[in-house]
Amino acid sequence: MSKEIPRRDFLKAAVAGAAGLAAMGALGTTAFAEEGEKAPRFEGKPKFAGVGSVRNVTDDIFYVGVSDRRIELFENVYPIPRGVAYNAYVILDEKTALIDTVDRSVTGQFFENLTAVLDGRDLDYLVVDHMEPDHSSAISEVLVRYPGAKVVCTELAATILNQFFHCDISDRVIYAAEGDTLSLGRHTLTFVYAPMVHWPEVMMSFDSETGILFSADAFGSFGALNGNLFADEVDFEKDWLPDARRYYCNIVGKYGAQVQAVLQKAATVPIQMLCPTHGPVWRRDLNWILEKYDLWSSYTPEEQAVLVVYGSVYGGTESAANAVAAMISQKGIENVSVYDVSKTHVSELIAEAFRCSHIVLASITYNMGVFTPMKNFLLDLEAHNLQNRSFSLLENGSWSPAAGKQMQSILDRLPGVSYTGKIVTILSSPDDDDYADLAAMADAVVASLQAGPVAAVEKEPAEVTRWVCSLCGYVYEGDELPEDYKCPLCGAGADKFEKQ
Repeated sequence: MSKEIPRRDFLKAAVAGAAGLAAMGALGTTAFAEEGEKAPRFEGKPKFAGVGSVRNVTDDIFYVGVSDRRIELFENVYPIPRGVAYNAYVILDEKTALIDTVDRSVTGQFFENLTAVLDGRDLDYLVVDHMEPDHSSAISEVLVRYPGAKVVCTELAATILNQFFHCDISDRVIYAAEGDTLSLGRHTLTFVYAPMVHWPEVMMSFDSETGILFSADAFGSFGALNGNLFADEVDFEKDWLPDARRYYCNIVGKYGAQVQAVLQKAATVPIQMLCPTHGPVWRRDLNWILEKYDLWSSYTPEEQAVLVVYGSVYGGTESAANAVAAMISQKGIENVSVYDVSKTHVSELIAEAFRCSHIVLASITYNMGVFTPMKNFLLDLEAHNLQNRSFSLLENGSWSPAAGKQMQSILDRLPGVSYTGKIVTILSSPDDDDYADLAAMADAVVASLQAGPVAAVEKEPAEVTRWVCSLCGYVYEGDELPEDYKCPLCGAGADKFEKQ
């Protein structure tokens, strides 16, 4: 008789054995206890993440956020090789308050942090500054764990909360209006609306006791925290600024007018610290990051610099782009960057476009149009509302160049656009005449840079009726607002607009 066990019988036996072990595991030590005895109670931790990421922001305000280094795409769009931090904060006073929560991927460590900081105390308030799920995914579990906690948020946030979690919080919600206050004892929170920074329900919470502004997504950054909570504990300009810029320009960049409105509000209160929902906390040199936000949100170039972006297939356009970059550099301009539009993620290009004052675009003609990756980049510039930049254009085509004018037709839709030099056309690969044209383009760019920033033209304000969206602050200009009008920023209907 063969002693070999057929594969099918082996698998059946293995499954049966595993099921038996699982059942014994579910019973715990009871399976081995003597009759009448009780199994010992498990006294260990309910989870295993640990609380090492808890930090003091002040003596009685604690950081309970979590960093995630496993995530690869933020919002399933933006590459974040350095990960991201989901920031949440707890205030311990006569009353306790939790400011925002975290993404669902890190709730285990978050609840260990929260439990450790509360140390047996109940949670009195959950302040929801922003309902985007990377900050709100733990809300439903917070409400279950702390049934006495009141939710403090805007009315729109409560509506969105119900949409995500399908729960009725009408008996435990406190609607926060602009300027409302919440006393916790020594600490008093004042609520400041920040619509479309970058969702319409956003508010910020200002603590008058410490001067802390819990700023939601404003002043945040991509990047996991590496043990250092505060921006002054790292070389922020060297190691964090590119990610902070890319975060702002891609996530919030479209809403410059709304950010400017928030900055004007911020100027009226004595802010001593900025606690965002991503990235390091700012307790020193606040003006430095505020000035960056002022530049980015006013669409003012951060630097007098040249960005060269090319779309090439067989190398001719790439050669021309490299040549013009070299010519600009040889004329004494050090701040020049060159990118292949097909190899560089568009979020990097958007951030560079916000940084640089002058942009050179070089594209092949592809199916009688703009090279697809270049066209997508241009449409992304439009979607992010880039303004006030100088462009120089180069086109290539082996038989019928057409990319230049088509790029210009897209760029013409951007406010404050100007052009430096004429469109340079090459056929397949640059020849001596083309290099002369490229040299002329480089001369024009350098001359424009050396002339300094172009002053904005002040216009006399026109007499016009304005209709302001009560959700996001978008302004429609016209004597009458169409009945079927939809806000292009937040989608609100005409009934949400107020006439001014």
